[in-house]
Amino acid sequence: MSTAPPPPAHGEEHLALTVVRAHLDAADAEGVLTALAAHLQEVGAVGEDFAEALRAREREYPTGLPTPIPTAIPHADPAHVRVPGLAVATLARPVPFGEMGVRDGRVDVHLVAMPLLTDAREHLAALQALMGLLSDEAAVRDLLEAPDDAALRERAAARLAALPGGATGAVSSAADGVGESA
Repeated sequence: MSTAPPPPAHGEEHLALTVVRAHLDAADAEGVLTALAAHLQEVGAVGEDFAEALRAREREYPTGLPTPIPTAIPHADPAHVRVPGLAVATLARPVPFGEMGVRDGRVDVHLVAMPLLTDAREHLAALQALMGLLSDEAAVRDLLEAPDDAALRERAAARLAALPGGATGAVSSAADGVGESA
């Protein structure tokens, strides 16, 4: 069973690895979002309304990115998040997501990085930090090759820590064992 990460100190919002899933098997984008939201709710990181808010936002503002290895960065408004963090999932097979900024565009996503923000002011910094990581083909390939949740958590934590300035405080890794699956 997963446990929620401790809340950050006052004025120190960052994205700790909350939930990590290797080879998540879902038929479509809604399935990916629903599965990750359920894991996040299990650990107390999000409220009961998070899953629906997440799916509604993704329908209105798709987050699929045509990065060298296609990724998605779905997220919900801070009002639905209890503890800031980051959910990362590699997918068992590519899943079509709507392409960000392109009407009716589709991207076959291999990796999902879901920022959980409680402060809207941190939104842009967190997304910029994630974009740096997700644009790095070698880094994403390394994450995709993780054989299980533990290896994915270790690799993601190392990649996040290597971002310039620790991603200027926007992204960090949590203590070992936080958010591990049962």
